[in-house]
Amino acid sequence: MSGVLFQIVQFALTAALAPLVTGLVRRVKARLYGRIGPSPLQPYRDLWRLLRKEPASAQTASPLFFASPAVAFVALWLASGLIPTFTTDLALASAADLIALVALLALARFATALGGLDVGTAFGGIGASRDMMIAALAEPAILMVIFTLSLIAGSTGLIRIIGFMLGGGVGLEISLSLALIALLMIAIAENGRIPIDNPATHLELTMVHEAMVLEYSGRHLVLVEAAQMLKLLLYLSLVGAIFAPWGIAETDTPDGLMAGLVLYLMKLAVGAAGLGLFEVAIAKMRVFRATEFLGGALLLALLATIFRLIAETI
Repeated sequence: MSGVLFQIVQFALTAALAPLVTGLVRRVKARLYGRIGPSPLQPYRDLWRLLRKEPASAQTASPLFFASPAVAFVALWLASGLIPTFTTDLALASAADLIALVALLALARFATALGGLDVGTAFGGIGASRDMMIAALAEPAILMVIFTLSLIAGSTGLIRIIGFMLGGGVGLEISLSLALIALLMIAIAENGRIPIDNPATHLELTMVHEAMVLEYSGRHLVLVEAAQMLKLLLYLSLVGAIFAPWGIAETDTPDGLMAGLVLYLMKLAVGAAGLGLFEVAIAKMRVFRATEFLGGALLLALLATIFRLIAETI
């Protein structure tokens, strides 16, 4: 029963914290630009405001257009809920596999792209094609990262990987460092952050994700925005669970659970601040240079796998 309870808490936590993480990134960026910036709680207000608006849609929209945001949201919420954040005692721990996470991410991307294409606007087609171009390089790269982790930990299951990392027998691993850098590059691209995309712009020549969701409004846009916030939280949680698993409780003691929850919140704060600092320090690149960026991530992931294979043969 404790696993079921903790799993419910995990799903509630991810849904509650996702807007806060986005708000923290925006606040950090504003402060670094020398502005006061909005409150970290502003995304909650934005979602509530959109929820109260009546949705409007194009006459050519089919039921697929309205179902896509819900499918993407559910897929990303399920994926983020599978990642152990403060405890490994989760009811769905057996399903917390990196391959399953990639499949859920692909489902969310596929649903969003279909929704962008459904209405038949030029912007939707441009955004969907660009998103698929990014996915064509991001997915092989993240699979190579998973392959590297499976070689090190002996499994693609997150619980097994976290247990291996917490065991203290990892030591200094070049392959792990390369896999971490590759995963961070993939996370930036998948979330449409600078330098790949700018979530704050609506310039038609540079939009990727925003171009696909221009036709959504009201409660449908709420699901789109919430799904994007969940994706950012998902990647921050994934990086923290794999490469900084300290504090994740392996027992159900109250002290361990509280420490795991506090450390998880600290990891999210550090990740949000680091992302804000990175986006301020770097300029956005041209859309078609995204292939070079993700090609670098794929190369690093491939090198991580090769180094690990070589290390096992020595």
